[in-house]
Amino acid sequence: MKKLIAQLALGIATLAFAATAQAGETLDRVMTNKTLVVATNSGWPPQSYLDDSNQLVGFDIDVSKEIAKRLGVEISFETPDWATLTGGRWQGRYDLGVGSVTPTKARAQVIDFAGIYYYSPYVYVVHKDSEAKSVEDLNGKVIGVETATTSEDFVNRRLEIDAPGLPPIEYKLEPGEVRTFADSMLPFDDLRLGSGVRLDAVIAPEQTALNAINNGYPLRTLEGEYAFREPLVVIAEKVDPDWTKKVGEIITEMKTDGTLAALTTKWYGKDYAAD
Repeated sequence: MKKLIAQLALGIATLAFAATAQAGETLDRVMTNKTLVVATNSGWPPQSYLDDSNQLVGFDIDVSKEIAKRLGVEISFETPDWATLTGGRWQGRYDLGVGSVTPTKARAQVIDFAGIYYYSPYVYVVHKDSEAKSVEDLNGKVIGVETATTSEDFVNRRLEIDAPGLPPIEYKLEPGEVRTFADSMLPFDDLRLGSGVRLDAVIAPEQTALNAINNGYPLRTLEGEYAFREPLVVIAEKVDPDWTKKVGEIITEMKTDGTLAALTTKWYGKDYAAD
C-alpha cells in the first residue's frame, strides 16, 4: 500500500512538473536563448519587406524590434508562407508572429491572440481612369484579392472577425468573378495595366493601397467607401498562456505610452493604433 501511495505521489509530482514546464515553454526558451524569433512577411510593404540592401524593414519589423527590446533580448526573423504563419503548430520554430494578422474565429482554434496592436480599414481600389464611383458600380466586375486573407473571406461573404465591439460586416458587393493572388502586391500589378484589362478593382488594406499609390501606381480608392475595418493582432503558438499574457502586457504598454501611435504614423502617415 505504501509503495502504491509513493508511486502515485511520484506520478502526480511528475505530471505537475511537466505541466509547469509546458506552461512556460516559449517564455523560458526566449529568456534562456536571449533571442526572440519572429515569423513575418517579406513582401508586404509597408508592413514588412526587403529594402534595397536586402534587409527586412517596415512597420511590423519595428514593432517586433520594440517587443524584443522590452524583453531585453535580441531578435531574428523568419518568413514562412502565410498559411504556415497563421496556421499554428509551429513546433517551437517561431516565438511570435508579427504579420498584421486578423483575429478570425477559425484562427482562434489554432493560434493565440496576444493583443491588438493596430487597426486597418479595407478599401476598394480601382484604376485612376475607372468610371466607378461607388461599390454598386463594381457589381458583376472582376475583383482581385490576396489569397488566404480576410479580403478573400470578405469578397466571398464568409468573414468572421473574432474581436468584441466591432460593428457587423455589411456585404454590398456582388462580384462577377474573384481572382486570387499569392502576394499582396500582385493584384495591384494587374490593376495598374488599366481598368478592366485584367481586373476592375482590388480589395486591400488602406495602408497597402496608399503605399502603392504613393509609389506611382496609377490607382485610386473609392472615396467614402470602406469594405470593413479590422483589428490586427500579434500571434503566438497555442502552448504557453504565460508567454501570450507577457506579450499582451507589452503591447498594452506600447499603446499606452504612444509607441504604437508613433510607429503607425511613421509608416502610414496617421495613427491607426487608437482603439
